[in-house]
Amino acid sequence: MKIPAIPRGRRLLTAVVSASLLLLGALPAGARPDHIDHIDQIDRYVAENDHPMGSQIAKHEGGEPMVLVPQDVGAQAVVYGIDVSGWQGNVDWAYWWGQGKRFAYVKATENTNYRNPYFAQQYNGSYNIGMIRGAYHFATPNTSSGTAQADYFINNGGGWSRDGKTLPGALDMEYNPYGATCYGLSKAGMTAWIKAFSDRYHARTGRWPVIYTSTSWWSQCVDGDFSSTNPLWVARYASSPGTLPYAWGFYTIWQYSSSPIDQNQFNGAYDRLQALANG
Repeated sequence: MKIPAIPRGRRLLTAVVSASLLLLGALPAGARPDHIDHIDQIDRYVAENDHPMGSQIAKHEGGEPMVLVPQDVGAQAVVYGIDVSGWQGNVDWAYWWGQGKRFAYVKATENTNYRNPYFAQQYNGSYNIGMIRGAYHFATPNTSSGTAQADYFINNGGGWSRDGKTLPGALDMEYNPYGATCYGLSKAGMTAWIKAFSDRYHARTGRWPVIYTSTSWWSQCVDGDFSSTNPLWVARYASSPGTLPYAWGFYTIWQYSSSPIDQNQFNGAYDRLQALANG
């Protein structure tokens, strides 16, 4: 979901944040959500620290057409899902189930100092309605090691269990919201960072993380080949996923729209989605 547009269901956020600036004083950057107990403080914490999946891709790669269902699917078996972050607040999972969404990814963490304060409602709510769900981590490779961020992610909701309803964690690799596109790293350095995260996640969970990215960002910032281990989640807001990042011959998930919420298509029938969950 793109920022600065106010996502669906959070339309009072700007007013709330402005009020909190006047009445509550400054909230420490990177403050942990367990230190926050008022809804306005929580929303300000989200506004200052949460970068939703695809927010920087949309910013740097231009606007999207109003693509609600991909046009080139034909008879291909697919499963539709959504991804959410703190910007969606408490999600109406029954509504999205009724819209045909059968899987969800929920933002758990960013860097090593942000946890989605709505994670429990979103992660458990999607599960309880019947969706297969997983968690994702927004990477900031210039702030700490891949190993440290993998540990933080796993320790704060990003783990995996073979219960048939939990997808492997996803690593969100996209444009730096704070500065240089590639976070000041060389292609080799970025490849090493991603490998460290991926290896640590695999060592602790037994699964390789899904890698979320766009072809443009990946081509600028990475020179490694992860196609033999990590499922690809490609972002492209158009009627087809287009050219895929280096070496991947197919995508596992395609984020095809961010309107009115981030929308995704799993590349296969429901039993293949179950297989991804089961490992």
